[in-house]
Amino acid sequence: MESVQTVVVGAGVVGLAVARELARSGREVVILERENAFGTVTSARNSEVIHAGIYYEPGSLKARLCVEGRQRLVEFCRSHGVGHRICGKLIVAAGDAERAGLERIERRARAAGVDTLRWLDGAEARLLEPALRCRHALLSPVTGIVDSHGLMLALLGDAEDHGAMLALLSELTRAAVRSDGFELEVSSDAGPTRLRCHELVNATGLGAQRVADRIEGLAPGSVPPLHLAKGNYFSLAGRCPFSRLVYPIPNEAGLGVHLTLDLAGQGRFGPDVEWVSEIGYDVDPRRGDSFYAEIRTYWPDLPDGALRPAYAGMRPKLVGPDAPAADFRIDGADVHGAAGLVNLFGIESPGLTGCLAIAERVREALDASG
Repeated sequence: MESVQTVVVGAGVVGLAVARELARSGREVVILERENAFGTVTSARNSEVIHAGIYYEPGSLKARLCVEGRQRLVEFCRSHGVGHRICGKLIVAAGDAERAGLERIERRARAAGVDTLRWLDGAEARLLEPALRCRHALLSPVTGIVDSHGLMLALLGDAEDHGAMLALLSELTRAAVRSDGFELEVSSDAGPTRLRCHELVNATGLGAQRVADRIEGLAPGSVPPLHLAKGNYFSLAGRCPFSRLVYPIPNEAGLGVHLTLDLAGQGRFGPDVEWVSEIGYDVDPRRGDSFYAEIRTYWPDLPDGALRPAYAGMRPKLVGPDAPAADFRIDGADVHGAAGLVNLFGIESPGLTGCLAIAERVREALDASG
């Protein structure tokens, strides 16, 4: 049976960041990915936004890892030639009644360590974005966008430069906790393989609960339930009149139907929130009907027929629609009882922004476990 020091399961943006961090620490790392390429699931289906850390509960992992991770991510992009742009973001209130919502956002952001927000009235906001309609706005000058595929390619390249190996079409089908680590069964196109490792990281995003359930010997109740929130996106036909991201006041399950941009300046709107029972990525064109009303609260001149179904993503939620938002979970032996194992649960937004900071926390957890 072959043996390796560390196995990372999942080659999305977080798994690749973790593999890079662990390889740079001197570990021998193998990345298992069941798909035929890296980053084809959640990491390929998001807004590609570099978040400032504005919305998250102060003191939570989401808040701390987003604030810590944003600057690290920008520095990584600059040093590795990853396409990105710090374009800024406007969070807008259509009327005076919504100003209180912006005030709550500002207070929460400051408590979470974000001190870069600036108040604008409607006229000041329109000087920046003439097509915008609002009464009040918060400007986040440090928010940006990133080429997520280019980011993952750079993370993988850095990991491989430090000895990590990516195994595609390789699915963890079973794992057992042993006194000196873990015994894995892996299914691949070459047939089943058995593998021993001392450390195991479950960074499979939507598959995290499925993979954790395949690990024999974990403490009962240590695997949380998975709730699926589908986010649908629509692209804008024609030229986008905005140069910054535009967000409405957030709702209970997400950040509202907001305008984001890609690096070519193409506009896209979303995601909405659609609670579903199974994973599926088809976009129902009829959902665009509600998009028009929401977008026109801040862009009244959106033309009829300008939205086209684009793509959908899935958020791996830990709670359902009637519960307060859950935090990231980076579960070590104190939760599940298996030294050398880290399970990552509920890694949705801002997981891309915080990927490098998440990776550092995983390394620290493994270092502490000996």
